[in-house]
This record gives sequence, structure tokens and C-alpha cells, in this order.
Amino acid sequence: MNLNTQKLEERVRPPETSALPALAERQTGWAARTWQRIKLSPTTPIFVALILVCIVLSVLSERFFRAANILNILNQSAIVGIAAVGATLVIITAGIDLSVGSNIALSGMVAATFVAGGGDGVLGVILALLISTLIGAFNGASVAWLNLAPFIVTLATLGMGRGLTLQLSQGQSVYDLPESFNWIGSATVLGIPFASVLTVLMFIVGHLILNNTVFGHKVYATGGNREAARLSGIKDRQTLFFVYGFAGLCAGISAVVLVGRLGSATPTAGTGLELQVIAAVVIGGTSLFGGKGSMLGTFIGVLLIGVINNGLTLLNVSPFWVQFVQAAMIFLAVLLDSFNTRRLARRKVKAG
Repeated sequence: MNLNTQKLEERVRPPETSALPALAERQTGWAARTWQRIKLSPTTPIFVALILVCIVLSVLSERFFRAANILNILNQSAIVGIAAVGATLVIITAGIDLSVGSNIALSGMVAATFVAGGGDGVLGVILALLISTLIGAFNGASVAWLNLAPFIVTLATLGMGRGLTLQLSQGQSVYDLPESFNWIGSATVLGIPFASVLTVLMFIVGHLILNNTVFGHKVYATGGNREAARLSGIKDRQTLFFVYGFAGLCAGISAVVLVGRLGSATPTAGTGLELQVIAAVVIGGTSLFGGKGSMLGTFIGVLLIGVINNGLTLLNVSPFWVQFVQAAMIFLAVLLDSFNTRRLARRKVKAG
């Protein structure tokens, strides 16, 4: 075979089949990497748990999967969900906010009293958000600049807020609120409660803040190692201040939704709500040790809490068991997070 014939055969020869396995390997590799991400995602176990709980409840109660009940779950989860958006940022910074319930009660009561006295409904909403944000800012300033423990600060705020609410209302509920103030909690959009739509929008905003802004990266850095974040140029005190302020704002929005849905403001509103909020955030994969968490995980955690509460109600289970189940879920979530943190620490030590 001469040189010209060899070149011609090379020119017309079909491509080597080795390229096809390489292409298949790349495609398989992409699928494998995607599946690996899904398996390793901290939200996967809680999502699977949500699906399993829904399947069990649909078997035990034929009313569970009805459209009206699904909308009811979304509507009832709105208050916890909106407050959990702010609480997620707080817990990512290795903090805690126990004042959520009393913040909701106080800001809702102040706004309702203003509106019931002849004030404008829109101004009442603004007043509620202002009061709640100031409460959050007080927590943030105490943690950031006074270097007080978040647990102690927010526990004190919880007591002060509840006391002020009872003093302002004299233990009485406020009724006959105008529609301009109630509509956020009572309105519907295409048959869907507006509060549910607002909850989804708040989670989207929270996700964008955490993942698409410099501030979000500062939140993760501060929670992961506050001293290292400070040495790298991050203003950790300002970050903490704004995080607690944002959490207060979210509590104010929850207050407006709650008052609007009930059509009244009660001095005992939000009692025990901090347990549900913390449960949803921690169950959703946010670490109490800080530096780790996501809005998607919190959203799934909120849905799981709402589904369990609704399912126990449909099954006529004593409401006292609801609080027990929530506390037990927090314990298990913290236990798993602790085991995972220790495992990662041992792995780093071995790698080092």
C-alpha cells in the first residue's frame, strides 16, 4: 500500500468507535454527578420524609389530599413560614431568636389598637412592620455590640414583649378591624390564599439574599467562623445587626397575616410559635452550630410541620401530642446534625 492510498483510507475511514464510549461516559458522568448531588443534598432526607408522611396520611385519612385541605395546610403554614425565613438567617449565624412569638403578638396588637382607634389600615401595616423591625434591631444590637448571648437576649425580649402586649391590651382582644388592614391575611388570589403566595415570595427573596448577594456570603462566613470572617474584612457586627433586624421584619409580616386571618389581635397570639419556627428551620437542615443552611430546606421543613399538624388534627389526635412531636423532631434533627459535624471534623483531621 502506497502513501497516497493510506491517506485516502484515513480520510474516508469512519470515526473510531472509542469516541462513542467517551461521549457515553461523559453523559453517564453527568447523570452520576447529578444523582450524587441529590443524594448528598441536606434537603433530600427531609424531602423524602415529607413524601412518606403525605403517603401515610393519605392512606389513613381520605380527606388529606383534597384540594381544600391542601390549601388549608398552605394557609396555616404561612405564619410559621414567613417567620422562618428570618430565623434561617439568624440560625445560620449560629444565633437563635426566641422572641418571635412575642414580637408577633406585640407588633400585631400595637397596629390593631391603632387601626381600631380610627387609624388608616395601610399605616397600621407599616406600623406593625416598624415595631417588629425595631424589636429585631434591639436583639441585633445587643448581640453584635454588647456581645450578649443570643439565647439570653431573645429570651428577655420574649418576656418583655409579652408583658407589654398584655399591658397594652389589658388582656383583651381587639376586634372590628377594617378590611384595608385584614386583607393581607384574608385575601385570595385565583382561589389561593394570598398569605400562601406571600410566603413563597418571602422564601424566594430569602434564597436570593443568601445565594446571590454579598450580604448572604457574609452571613454564611459569620456563622461558619465569626473571628475568621472579621479578620478577612467582613463587618460581622453589622451583619448580625441586619440579620436580626430582618428576622424582626419577617415576624412583623407574620403578625399582619395572623391578625388579618383571625380578624382580631389577641394578647396570647404567637404563644409557642418560636418552637415551630425553630423546628422548621432545624429540621430543614440549618445547623445550630452555624454556617450551614438553605431556604429550600426551611421551606420543606415548614411544609413538614404543617402536614404533621394537619394530619394529627384529621386523625383526631390530641393537640398535646403535636408539641411533643415537634420537640422530638428538633431533638432528632440536632442529634443528626451533631453526628454529621463530628464525622466531618474527624474526616478533616484524617485528611490533615
